[in-house]
Amino acid sequence: MFEFEVQHRDGRARVATFNTPRGTVQTPMFMPVGTQGTVKGISPQELLDTGSQMILANTYHLMLRPGEHLVEAHGGLPGFTAYPGPFLTDSGGFQVMSLGHMRKITEEGVTFKSHVDGSVVNLTPERSIAVQEALGADVIMAFDECPPYPAEREYIRRSLERTVRWLERCQAMKSREDQALFAIVQGGIYEDLRALSLDLTLPFGTPGFAIGGLAVGESKEEMYPAIAFTAKRLPEHKPRYLMGVGHPEDVVAAIALGVDMFDCVYPTRTGRFGYALTDDGRLNMNSSGPRTQLQPLDTECDCYACRHFTRAYLAHLVRAEELLAPRMLSLHNIRYLHRLVERARAAITRRQFHSWAQAWAERYFRGKVPLWFQEALETTTPA
Repeated sequence: MFEFEVQHRDGRARVATFNTPRGTVQTPMFMPVGTQGTVKGISPQELLDTGSQMILANTYHLMLRPGEHLVEAHGGLPGFTAYPGPFLTDSGGFQVMSLGHMRKITEEGVTFKSHVDGSVVNLTPERSIAVQEALGADVIMAFDECPPYPAEREYIRRSLERTVRWLERCQAMKSREDQALFAIVQGGIYEDLRALSLDLTLPFGTPGFAIGGLAVGESKEEMYPAIAFTAKRLPEHKPRYLMGVGHPEDVVAAIALGVDMFDCVYPTRTGRFGYALTDDGRLNMNSSGPRTQLQPLDTECDCYACRHFTRAYLAHLVRAEELLAPRMLSLHNIRYLHRLVERARAAITRRQFHSWAQAWAERYFRGKVPLWFQEALETTTPA
């Protein structure tokens, strides 16, 4: 039911198919984030039109509002949201970090103060799995703690060991055969702690593994050695998911390191702030340049916004604060990331990923490719 088959390799970069109950997806892939059961401003049909293969939904937020049982009454997330494809739900573990001022961690789990109504909420590994089973996602995540950055080494060690104990409880609680439980490797930016987490986590033999605890404030120079170290030691025959990462440069670099799955709010949040993603970097629609430009956001893009509107018109919508502006910029940005991974898959299939990624980076970074990106790319050498 959850077969993962690698079809092409170029260095560590790989192209694979991942079978789920609601369809087969191709990796590497980017997953738009639908925190509240919706990708902000984008309809399910528009998501399909952009090439979205799997959507991420948030366990913590949907548990609080509208409640998992109402979602379950719709037949799960596909019936509730009208998006027919596969879903992945996070465990609520990220909120352990992001809501640090509103929670208390114990061995049993986490006690939150609800941001909705102030009520006390207890989220344990068992509760996280029960909620995710009610939500009905294809891929569910083990409940973990995502430590903040910076954090003391000893704190990170204790945290990852507790995450492993929580993983054991998640696996014992899980009852649905039509959901794949992914374990999460933690350890911060420390190689020895990543090694410890791997040693403790891999024996659980889950259908996939996630790289967690990164993109939480550390530098790229600190993040990429941790990604490289972890991804290299994850099983070859199972999907690798880098959590919360979706900047274009990060996607390309992590693909070179063997990562298969990505998610991030970046494309839609950036769109709401008035930015469009392009191979030349972010285009600021609030700046003076686009106001008189008659070309589309990206002449190479096939999204609805690029096929129908000029930069000048979209810049006008941004300045006028029209609702169509963030919708169209978000739609374009999602399509941009899907096109980026599509191009990466094609380059890997041709065994030309290194040259494609190098050319992409020279353009994206305007000739000043950072060392961390070059070092990641060196893992994929020319054929």
